[in-house]
Amino acid sequence: MELINFSNGRTIAADLKEAYRFWPRFKGLMMTEQFPEGGALHLAPCPSVHTFFMKYAIDVLYLNEENGIVGLEENLEPGKLGRRFPGARSVIELPAGTIRRTSAAVGHTVAFAEGNKTQAGQPLTKQNTK
Repeated sequence: MELINFSNGRTIAADLKEAYRFWPRFKGLMMTEQFPEGGALHLAPCPSVHTFFMKYAIDVLYLNEENGIVGLEENLEPGKLGRRFPGARSVIELPAGTIRRTSAAVGHTVAFAEGNKTQAGQPLTKQNTK
């Protein structure tokens, strides 16, 4: 699955993984050796993250219920707590440098897409970014 930024038309991640159950959210990226470029992990529900037991820095997008970016953190180092942003309902963890490279910003909207369809099977348009 891909993560697309509708506000600037850029692909944020070409290989988005999902962590929607307790154990996958709990484990997250802990104990992994690296985060491949183009990868991403969507944790939901999840209002904040930590980088305990991680070996590398990450970028983090904080999303509201409409998949709008309500907060972001760049280069969150290992062993740190992420910030809490009002309205955050899920987070996307990305390789460090992805936010800057893709120009993601607070107020942008993202979509989860499979080919040219959104997760709900609808054509990829700004109106169906959930």
